[in-house]
Formats: sequence, C-alpha cells, structure tokens
Amino acid sequence: MTAMPLSTAQTKSNSKVLAICGGVGGAKLALGLYRVLDEDKLTVLVNTGDDFEHLSLHVSPDIDTVLYTLGGIADPERGWGRAEESWNCMETLGRLQAEDWFLLGDKDLAVHIERTHRLRQGQSLTEIVQRFAARFGIAARILPMSDDPVRTLIDTAEGKLAFQDYFVRRRCEPAVRKVLYRGAEKARPPADLLAELAAGAFDAVVICPSNPLLSIDPLLHIPALRQGIQDTPSPVVAVSPLIGGRALKGPASKILRELGRDPSAKAVAAHYGGLLDGFVLDSVDSRDCPDIPIPAFSTRTVMTSLQDREDLALTCISFALSLGGRGGAKRKAAEA
Repeated sequence: MTAMPLSTAQTKSNSKVLAICGGVGGAKLALGLYRVLDEDKLTVLVNTGDDFEHLSLHVSPDIDTVLYTLGGIADPERGWGRAEESWNCMETLGRLQAEDWFLLGDKDLAVHIERTHRLRQGQSLTEIVQRFAARFGIAARILPMSDDPVRTLIDTAEGKLAFQDYFVRRRCEPAVRKVLYRGAEKARPPADLLAELAAGAFDAVVICPSNPLLSIDPLLHIPALRQGIQDTPSPVVAVSPLIGGRALKGPASKILRELGRDPSAKAVAAHYGGLLDGFVLDSVDSRDCPDIPIPAFSTRTVMTSLQDREDLALTCISFALSLGGRGGAKRKAAEA
C-alpha cells in the first residue's frame, strides 16, 4: 500500500527525531535532518560494530563519519575522512613496511589518539563522543549504540573475517555465508535513550539508508535496543539503501545475493519485519509499493547535493507524522 506524506510546509522544524545509522549513506540523511530540524532536536544513534583496534588505537569509523559530516569537515570527494587531509604518517608507515592498508589521515589520527587516551583513562565512548561533538560545534546528540564492545564478523568461504579485514583489506571480495555480531547479546544500549523510546519522546524514528546487514543489524541485535524500537509509540520509518536492486555505495546487494536473498527495496522492508510503521523507497522502485505490507512512499532518495539531503529528510519526517502515532501497539496488532 502507499501513503502520501504531509507537505513539507506542514513539517514542524521543532520535531524531535531519532536517526539510526551507520557510515556514509546514513550520515548523509543525518546531515539533512540536522539542517531541517532545530539543531538540538536530533539524536543520532550510530553503529559501533565496525570499531576495531588498529596501530594500538581505537578506531570508530561510523562514529567519526557522523561527527565529521555533521561538523562540516568531512571530505566531500572521498565520502569518508576529513577534508583537507594530509597523509604524512601513512606515507612513513609505508616506507617502514608497516600496516598501511587502513588509511588514516593525520587529522583523523589525532581523533583516534585522543579517543584511545580517554578510553584508557576510564571514560566511556559515549562521554568521549559527546565531548568531540561539542568541540566540532555539533548541537545534535550523537550516541554510540553501546559502550560495550560489539564486533561485526563476516563468515566467508575463506573463514571468519573481522569486519575491516573483509570490508577494507579484502575489499568485500570473499563470498559471505553469514554475518555475526559478537557481543551484541550482552551489550547495553544508552539507558536514557531506552526511556525516551518507551515514552514516545520522538516525533519520528528514522532508520537511515545504511547497509541493513552491516550497519543497522549490529544495533538491532542488541536485545534491549531492538525491543525498545519495537515497542515505542513513536512512528518508525526506514529508507531503502537499494535503488533498482543495487546499492549506490557498498556491498549490500552483493551480500544479499550471496545469502540467497532478493536484493530489492521490498526485501529490505521485509528484513526489518515488524519494526516499521512505514517505508521510503526510491521512485525507481515505486512498482514495489503494493508488495510492501505497510505504508510505503516512493520519492527521490539519491542524495547528490545538500538540497537532496534536506528534501529527503523533510519527506521522512512528514511521512512519519502522517502515520499518526501507529507505534508499537499497532505493530504488534498487525503481527497478531
């Protein structure tokens, strides 16, 4: 079925939104939301399943992508890392025949060094991220999905690989048999966020167009967090990262095929199951709307420009508001 969103003129700038995202694709929509909302009305919950230790430093790729994007200092050409970056450290590591397969610019390294230092002092990742966000002039609240370690592992035809070994070192080449989320079953999400979800404190919960298996599922495999999203009375909508069966960036469609799943927008909607009240997909896939058993809206989801990000953000908010407080109770009723 389809559901028309409210016009953007009806969208209130003081809506309170929770965005759930991973790295580059999700950060684009998070930026759009940040720009169309009152700045302090946005909370971004970010995947940390990609975190790992490299060169004895704690690296948080998705967290940093969101920080750099909302802080206006992301590299617009590469789509990751800092703008106007230098690479002196990496060049020297290469001369020393050290590990230089995971590129870290000099400015980026300073963030990892300071984060590692503070973690070893006993500060939580949440505290550190809040401090960094303030230093980058970001008014939105950025939260790691947990202060407990969760690590995404890729079970491939060549054996189990740590996420960054699969994603960066091997460039997603090995065939995937299963994706694992080590530590998720014991991880604790932010307690205040769970309370806000339970109270329906958000006007909308938006699952950004991040890879559902690699960027969103690490969060959803944390039992308390998944339950909180399931039960919230706030409307929950997701944006498909697939357009015409393909991801604009990353291996989402490849992995879905290797796991025997249909790489389509409607398959992404089905993957999220009973968590959603509504689903946003690209106009290219509008023919799939009748096959999606929840309200679905097709629009342009390609975010090439800043205006694209803002337009999609407004569409997501207005669509969520048009669902009229369906929330967890109606989701449960629909599944019964």
